[in-house]
Amino acid sequence: MKTGLILEGGGMRGLFTAGILDVMMERGIRVDGIVGVSAGACFGCNYVSGQPGRVIRYNMTMRNEPRYMGIGNILRTGNLLDAEFAYHTLPDVLDPFDKEAFAQSPVEFHVVCTDALTGEPVYKRLTAPVDYEFMEWVRASSSLPLVSHPVDIGGRLLLDGGISDSIPLRYFQDLGYEHNIVVLTQPKGFVKKRTRLMPLFRTLMRRYPAIIEAMNRRHLMYNSQLAYLAQEESAGRITVIAPDDVLPIGRTEQNARRMQLVYDMGRRAAAQLS
Repeated sequence: MKTGLILEGGGMRGLFTAGILDVMMERGIRVDGIVGVSAGACFGCNYVSGQPGRVIRYNMTMRNEPRYMGIGNILRTGNLLDAEFAYHTLPDVLDPFDKEAFAQSPVEFHVVCTDALTGEPVYKRLTAPVDYEFMEWVRASSSLPLVSHPVDIGGRLLLDGGISDSIPLRYFQDLGYEHNIVVLTQPKGFVKKRTRLMPLFRTLMRRYPAIIEAMNRRHLMYNSQLAYLAQEESAGRITVIAPDDVLPIGRTEQNARRMQLVYDMGRRAAAQLS
């Protein structure tokens, strides 16, 4: 039976996921494949490369680095994260991602992006070599509209995967993953509402009408996925790990105490895995 790991996004809420992944690595809990969305993609690849502690370490180290994340980057480049620094200099030089270990791992790694022109999900299995384009796929999966430009990969413009498929359980089930562990960054019982930023989307994303429409309906998509999770969990086909309450950190917050707190909450939540 193939076991999959589905990782929701959520920006810095993803440190909850990082805590879970680190415990899984430390305990030798293995899966056959991972599909990550946004922060789930950025952090999930470290499970494949077998690097526990890397996510919390580099986020702590870089929290005061203006090139990593901040309003200055938006003013300078149009992206919340400096693309070259965060997705290339950091993993290549400053806190190296173990490309060789990733290449040797039997664990499949998939990411989800959104086509900026159609609003439809784009699924990509990333394999070795871990090169520039590999990291651009990870960046595309994490490129939030309004604070990121679409990422051009092979002439295709891509944005954050959470816009079109926030919790890609069905995608992995269709690939033959019979049992799946789903890691959420919102508590059970959470109900998403239509974003209050729709006026901004209509103004600033007018070149991408499909993204505007996808964001307008995202809450419906997300809540439908939560209902499906509940059905699959009740049937015993999936294991869901979610925080007990709303995580005490903002999507782009870099407060060290809260970052550590959320990471530790993830580690405690992993106790239910065997």
